[in-house]
This record gives sequence, C-alpha cells and structure tokens, in this order.
Amino acid sequence: MLKKALAAGTIALTLAGAGIALAQNTQTQTPPAREMRGPRFSAEDAAALTDARIAALKAGLKLTPDQEKNWPAVETAIRDLAKQRADRMKQFSDRIKERREARRGGNATNAPDTIARLRQGADAMTTRADSLKKLADASEPLYKSLDDGQKHRFAMLLRMGGQAGHGFRHHWMRRADNAR
Repeated sequence: MLKKALAAGTIALTLAGAGIALAQNTQTQTPPAREMRGPRFSAEDAAALTDARIAALKAGLKLTPDQEKNWPAVETAIRDLAKQRADRMKQFSDRIKERREARRGGNATNAPDTIARLRQGADAMTTRADSLKKLADASEPLYKSLDDGQKHRFAMLLRMGGQAGHGFRHHWMRRADNAR
C-alpha cells in the first residue's frame, strides 16, 4: 500500500513538473537562451507544489488521531520554510534583473562589495538555520509519537521534493544534510 502511495505521489509530482515545463515552452515571448536556466515557477505554482508535498507527507505517515494533534505545528514550519525560500528566490531574481537592466542601459554597476556579500550570505544562513531549528522543534513531538515505520517514512518523505538536478530532496534538507 505504501509503495502504491509513493508511486502515485511520484507520478503526480512528475506530471506537475512536466505540465509546468510544457506551459513554459509554449509562451509566446521566449526569453534569450542565457535567461532560461531553470524552471520559472510562479508564486501560485510554488504554493501548489508545497501543498502537494505537505499532503504527500501527511498521507504517507497515516497519522493516528493522537498523532494528528501534533501535525499543525509541523505543517506551519514547512510552509514557513517554503515561503522564506520563495522570498529569497524572488529577491535574488530581482537583483539579477536590476543588474541586467543596468548593463543594458549603459549603467554598468559594480558587483556588490565582497564584505557585504559575506555578511549577506551569513545572514541568509542564520535565517535558514533558525527556520530548520523551528522545523525540528515543531516536528519533535510528532516524531516521538511515531512508530518505527512512520519514522522511516517521515525521514524519506520529508526529503522528497523533485528539485531538478537534486533527485527527490527538499530544498530545506540540502543544507541540513551537509551539516551531518
């Protein structure tokens, strides 16, 4: 039964990704090749995929009514991480677009100061670390109530994602795995 649920979830994520890719390829205004460096998800697309991933995690765990009480905190922490990532990606995209437009307009801007970039990176890492700690804190009561099979599925499903080039791993887990 679990294999069928996992297969169905994988197929759904694959189809969703294929649909998004197809929709992007049929746009009337095709950006230059160097700007096509990955999927362009809208905020609505990202929200739909987050909803699907959360639903897959919850369905795969098959929570008991007692365990269900601890689920809302986990879901909130996952949604917060997804929103923070979307915000970071939007900010990054906006900075790149501003620099590109400045170069096209003849106002070539200098690259950001090295020290400023180091501080910005450190701040971003601190924010992500805090968010991962919040996810761990929110997940701990639920995780402690899970049986061994559910714990195994929790670890496996929490990592599922469908990031291109990263296999089935969630963006919030990549950095956490590197800390091991």
